[in-house]
Amino acid sequence: MISPNTDELPQGWWYPDQKQPQADDLDFHKALRQVTRPLYVVNLKGRAAVTQDGTITIGPVKPDGSDALPLLGYAPALHPRNLGDSQFKKAYHLRYAYIAGAMANGITSVEMVEAVGRAGMIGFFGAAGLLPDQIEAAVHLLQQRLGERPFGFNLIHSPADPELESATVNLYLRNKVTLISASAYLGLTLPLVYYRVQGLTRDSSGNVACPNKIIAKVSRVEVARKFLEPPPEKYLRQLVESNLISAQQAALAAEIPMADDVTAEADSGGHTDNRPALTLLPTMLALRDEISQHYGYKNPVRVGLAGGIATPHSTAAAFAMGAAYVLTGSVNQSCIEAGTSDTVRQMLAEADQADVTMAPAADMFELGVKVQVLKRGTMFPLRAAKLYELYNRHNCYEDIPADQRAVLERDFFKCSFEDEWVQTRDFFTQRDPRQIDLAEKDPKHKMALVFRSYLGQSSNWANAGDQTRKIDYQIWCGPAIGAFNHWVKGSFLENWENRETVTVAMNLMLGAAITTRVNWLRQQGIALPAGTERVFPLRLPEILQLVEGRL
Repeated sequence: MISPNTDELPQGWWYPDQKQPQADDLDFHKALRQVTRPLYVVNLKGRAAVTQDGTITIGPVKPDGSDALPLLGYAPALHPRNLGDSQFKKAYHLRYAYIAGAMANGITSVEMVEAVGRAGMIGFFGAAGLLPDQIEAAVHLLQQRLGERPFGFNLIHSPADPELESATVNLYLRNKVTLISASAYLGLTLPLVYYRVQGLTRDSSGNVACPNKIIAKVSRVEVARKFLEPPPEKYLRQLVESNLISAQQAALAAEIPMADDVTAEADSGGHTDNRPALTLLPTMLALRDEISQHYGYKNPVRVGLAGGIATPHSTAAAFAMGAAYVLTGSVNQSCIEAGTSDTVRQMLAEADQADVTMAPAADMFELGVKVQVLKRGTMFPLRAAKLYELYNRHNCYEDIPADQRAVLERDFFKCSFEDEWVQTRDFFTQRDPRQIDLAEKDPKHKMALVFRSYLGQSSNWANAGDQTRKIDYQIWCGPAIGAFNHWVKGSFLENWENRETVTVAMNLMLGAAITTRVNWLRQQGIALPAGTERVFPLRLPEILQLVEGRL
């Protein structure tokens, strides 16, 4: 233990109970981790000592005739459930302010959503990229398994397939899915507004009762503003004219924001603008305050943080900056409940922070939108970039030089362009037949659909573990996976076989509580013993014993 600075006046005085303070580094390490009990650092005969018993008074004057010891610093109890916004947890009936984010193609699986829901957190099923019947099957499973426990579903912006977005919204409303995560939106859409305002009423207290909740994931101020403000009047008029909502509901919509919560998405996997969390979250919080004051909301929108949440320190930093909750994605994909293959899990478990890059997105290919993916062990990013380059340079597939077409058909499609078009056409016959008509009229659009087919299938090959296509795997992830792997190296979580979603989540939340207590002591001038502040991953039973006060 480091010797205290005896020149400074004590903060107060510690009065002994049954146990005496201990000056051993191991006792300090143990006390920091017992987060359900307060921690006191006292001056014991010229040495800093730690105790979790006794009582304290604040003030430099020592009471006459007492056997009190000088109090150098203290850290209150901090249960992981106390991190984050209490109203957020109350609104969704949560124990922890923690979201397992919606990774597309069912990577955030039914099993993952169920696991975190039973642990007092909330998960969003990764509905993006799936057909309505697949989504509906997942809805029924989760409703059966979780009942009244919290869970939600993803709704992704689909500018290339607006009919699918509308069908998904209708599916959610029909099946009484009352919580969605709205992601990748560049602007609001009519189906999204319809979901939000359908069923609006005024309760007995005069407040607007909104049955359908939205947690929006955004990385740009201009997009965040749209979710923080009330639904646009132009969409409300269209919904009234279509008899989808009443005029009264349209009027009520003017009193509420589009979203109940906004997740500031920093440098993350998948759709991302690679924003730094340290600047993004404060900006979003300030924007929230500005808009809330302007509209006089009774319940201001809560703001959480995603992107880079992968270690105790990043989790603690998010809450310290004012995040109402944290949302994880990349770290969950290597967990055993994720709807992906063991091959992908192993690739992710070996990744470092620099092993990610940006690549063209399948769903917004023509717009030039990119997603963040793993580059280690796969050629997908290079091949996807090549497809986008060729699309921009040429008006039809036949214009591409013959030698480059040969490479595409041999290495990318593994068949002729026309054979690949037949498969692509079959896909869009079920998904969006209008695209086929457009392609037959416009050769450049036909080329785009075939190129998008490669991009779309690449994530399916990865999820299925298709070994013949391993070099083409598209694996969405951000630098968080590298940070996580570095933190857990040498622990049981280094092996993906031990990575259960709830175990990872609870280690992050417990670690954040410990790290926060360490920082509280540091701000009081307490010099910590070397290595004391490092948080080692624990198995779930050990964590539960700690947070239940049994260790």
